Amino acid sequence: MSLGHALRRIVEEYPLARLDPPAGHPLAAVIRRGAPDELRAALESEEGSFLVKGSPGRGSHWAAVPWLAVFDPAITTSATRGYYLVYLFPADREVVHLSLAQGTVAAIRAHGPNAEAYLRSSGDALRSRLSDFAGRLPNKSITLGSAGELPEGYEAAHILGLTYDLDALGDERRLRADLSVGVAAYRALKARGGLTVSTGHVEAIK
Repeated sequence: MSLGHALRRIVEEYPLARLDPPAGHPLAAVIRRGAPDELRAALESEEGSFLVKGSPGRGSHWAAVPWLAVFDPAITTSATRGYYLVYLFPADREVVHLSLAQGTVAAIRAHGPNAEAYLRSSGDALRSRLSDFAGRLPNKSITLGSAGELPEGYEAAHILGLTYDLDALGDERRLRADLSVGVAAYRALKARGGLTVSTGHVEAIK
């Protein structure tokens, strides 16, 4: 199984998989183990140490938006805080987003009902800091097709990235090249101050 094949399986099979309990489901195993293994293999050519995790949801509940993430342990080991690189799978169409994203739950805890506005404002500032990646990671926004605090928070937390349809997932060389660009942007953001932004005050979510 390649990275592209793993991503395609999630895109194609998730809508039907959600009709069954996640416990023991083959696709839940792909998201937790198979896809992360392929992503780790794709990262072997990159310098440094990364933590890779996939989440189909918690307990007896499938996630509205499953994800497959790359974390720099010096920044964060969780999708709830800091910033990280992540593949997000929308509920309403057969695509996958590669997103450099901010931690959503930390923003919700810190800013409450203003979290989405804060994340979007922060994302604008961070995109400006990463303007040299705009041509290679051109998506300034994403849609996930699901209502709710977390899916809408993921949308607001997006900084920059790419979107793949099913055909694009067949190009393994491109997927790996784009992943390398995403990792470079992740490292660049770290070197350029991380999430610290100035919007009348300086604040960092960690």
